Amino acid sequence: MSKNKSDITIEDILDSAKNYIENEEQLKIIEKAYNFAREKHEGQVRKSGEPYITHPMNVAMILTTIYVDYETICAGLLHDVLEDCDCTIEEMEQEFGQTITKLVRGVTKLSKIHFSTENEYLIDYYRKIIVGMSEDVRVIIIKLADRLHNLRTLWAIPEDRQKVKAKEALEILAPIAHHLGIHKIKSEMEDLSLRYLKPNVFFDIAEKLNKTKLERDKYVYKMQQEVSDLLTEHHIPHEIKGRAKCIYSIYNKLNKGKKFSEIYDLLALRIIVQTEQECYLALGIIHSKFRPLPRRFKDYVAMPKPNMYQSLHTTVFGIDGYLFEIQIRTHKMDEVAENGIAAHWSYKENKGSDSNANLTTTTEQKLQFFKSIIDLSKEKMNSEDFVNSVKNEVLNNNIYVFTPKGDVIELPKGATPIDFAYKIHTKVGETTVGAIVNNNIVPLNYELKDNDIVKINTNKNSIPSKEWLNIAKSTTTKNKIRSFFTKNDREIFIDRGKYLLEKELRRRKFTFSEFFTNENIKKICSSLKVDSLDDVYLTVGNGVGNANGVINIIDKIQEVPAPKIVRLPSKNFDADIVVEGIDKIKVNLANCCNPVFGDEIVGYITKGNGISVHRINCHNVSMLEDRTLNVHWDSNTNKRYLSCLLVNTVNTENNVFDLTQVISSYDIKVEDIKVLSKTDKTIYEVDCYVTGKEQLEKVILALEKLPYVEKVERAFK
Repeated sequence: MSKNKSDITIEDILDSAKNYIENEEQLKIIEKAYNFAREKHEGQVRKSGEPYITHPMNVAMILTTIYVDYETICAGLLHDVLEDCDCTIEEMEQEFGQTITKLVRGVTKLSKIHFSTENEYLIDYYRKIIVGMSEDVRVIIIKLADRLHNLRTLWAIPEDRQKVKAKEALEILAPIAHHLGIHKIKSEMEDLSLRYLKPNVFFDIAEKLNKTKLERDKYVYKMQQEVSDLLTEHHIPHEIKGRAKCIYSIYNKLNKGKKFSEIYDLLALRIIVQTEQECYLALGIIHSKFRPLPRRFKDYVAMPKPNMYQSLHTTVFGIDGYLFEIQIRTHKMDEVAENGIAAHWSYKENKGSDSNANLTTTTEQKLQFFKSIIDLSKEKMNSEDFVNSVKNEVLNNNIYVFTPKGDVIELPKGATPIDFAYKIHTKVGETTVGAIVNNNIVPLNYELKDNDIVKINTNKNSIPSKEWLNIAKSTTTKNKIRSFFTKNDREIFIDRGKYLLEKELRRRKFTFSEFFTNENIKKICSSLKVDSLDDVYLTVGNGVGNANGVINIIDKIQEVPAPKIVRLPSKNFDADIVVEGIDKIKVNLANCCNPVFGDEIVGYITKGNGISVHRINCHNVSMLEDRTLNVHWDSNTNKRYLSCLLVNTVNTENNVFDLTQVISSYDIKVEDIKVLSKTDKTIYEVDCYVTGKEQLEKVILALEKLPYVEKVERAFK
């Protein structure tokens, strides 16, 4: 399958589809889609020199190997027609109907992405994937097949583009294939990506595998015979075969410090039996003859992975003392493991309407991670935070823990009971008072591990602690905690604003009820561009507006002039910042977010102190749009800027000297280091002076490479 076949014919595709599609009409539509695509792509050539039609044909062939329905195969054949050929949506709908056309349009949407920066590219990519998923999961499956074939012919494009495409496949698409359970596509995509990202490493592993192949094959064959004879003796019908070796999987294990000889699944068997009960019978029989390696047994049959993968895993001392990794599963489990969600597809129409219901249920179970992305996209965070959250918390490094009822909860690695509680429900999170993990009371900063059983103790009168922001791992959890305090702060500001307005109204001889008539409230809300009286109170209470200004909208007798921008002598001008439309004005860099050269910035008109410049994502300017103005950096600046970094470490040792050395090596002056918290982890607050964002990002990357550093982030104060 991994070899590119430019000589694939429509007969090959149809023969592959006939393995599971029996409906002749559907097979005829597939052939019709091929003829339509061939005609539309006539004269077009790929960069590899092949006729363009070979690409959609290979995509369709890949799709048939994971048992997708006929509509998906048709869309695979047609997926580039709308984008690259003379064909309208109306024409395609007329020929193939709305469903197939909708799939093709979904794939086309994912393809039309051209952005200037990686972060903008990634965030839009993820959001388009969400759109595709919400419309039809098959859009993503076609995209995976499309990219897999492109990876097979990646040699035809320049080396720099090869690495870009391979990195994208490895970081985004392969994890998606994993979450959808499509092992065939995931493993080949990972191997091909590694081939272009780290060719020396790839070929070194491949060479080692080839050198040991004959010897490994000999031992696998002998072990296969012994296990097969054992199962036959106990009357268990079975299939048994050696397992394919994934180079990327071996690379990951070597990267974690293992030696080539210590990788257990180099010698591996897969046993396929008829029933779930026979899985456990086979396991017991094998363990009765071959001693299992302690702590290497995993039962994914009783506790499936969130992508519905099921199998028993064990490692045993086999022939001549060699370690063998053995997987035991049923035929259905094997189909799901290889083909993922497509194994449940609705091509089995002869099973009646229940098949679609089953598909919907399975889709929802398999796509928990897409729900996580959708939840993240609703949070108010900047592009950089969103991208990092998706990559670190959703697509990679996840753990799976259980509720006391046995429900599986997916969390990012390093998650705590606080993250678990908020994942169950926001109200559970807000009222958490304690946690019990595996029947033991644990602190709320306890780091959860795979297969932990977690129970949360709550108290309806309890509220979150701001300290939880340092404990929580998930960005979604942190945002929910912040949202709680923002809501609380809002209520405080509303009460304060109402008090200040009442006080000023009394001073100006108004009663509250005669001033705040329905008509006056409408005028005030319209003038302040807010929705309700509470928003008016909020504006006064948080200092954005003032009581006199609100009252003057209705009663102008004692109108106070609006604050003017104070113009100061040129010696006070900040030459680093250019204020659009204003030449001579005092400019200050805000202490709350410490912008540095290269940051996206915005100006805020203060009362009597010129322009305060903030980072674009600073929480202090998020509600002040009516007092902001455009500013930008002067490209000729050569100053240094104060920045504050939070360095999160995983130990309690004193790392101050080490951190200072690393930072100083980048020609950055360290002003101060404070230890913010010290439990089983330590957080350092580092004040330093940098030339700009580029230098800051370099030192952050260097710090994150230190073995004891968990993450580094810029602080808002």
